[in-house]
Amino acid sequence: MSPGKIVAQAGHAYLGAFLRCKDAAIIAAYHKDFPHSPGTKVCLKARHIEHLLIAEEAARHAGLPVFRVVDSGCEDFYGGEPIITALGIGPATKEQVHRITRKFQLL
Repeated sequence: MSPGKIVAQAGHAYLGAFLRCKDAAIIAAYHKDFPHSPGTKVCLKARHIEHLLIAEEAARHAGLPVFRVVDSGCEDFYGGEPIITALGIGPATKEQVHRITRKFQLL
């Protein structure tokens, strides 16, 4: 994927996971210093789709908001077939997320 496509997919993942968070206290804590510190966002990469699916299940099991991004199948990417492109997890603490994503590399 091009850098622009990657950024768009990451944006979908962030927004989707954030909107799935129904805990007002978590959202308030995440944005307590907004706009001076609007929360940390980290983009990581998985080597295989299986690793992403394992992380998704681990995040769900931990009770964290999760959003799977499935690209609808643009002809320019993956032969027009829908494909999982990103996973949003959180808002969550660094410790909560690190347990799930520690094997991933920075993008």
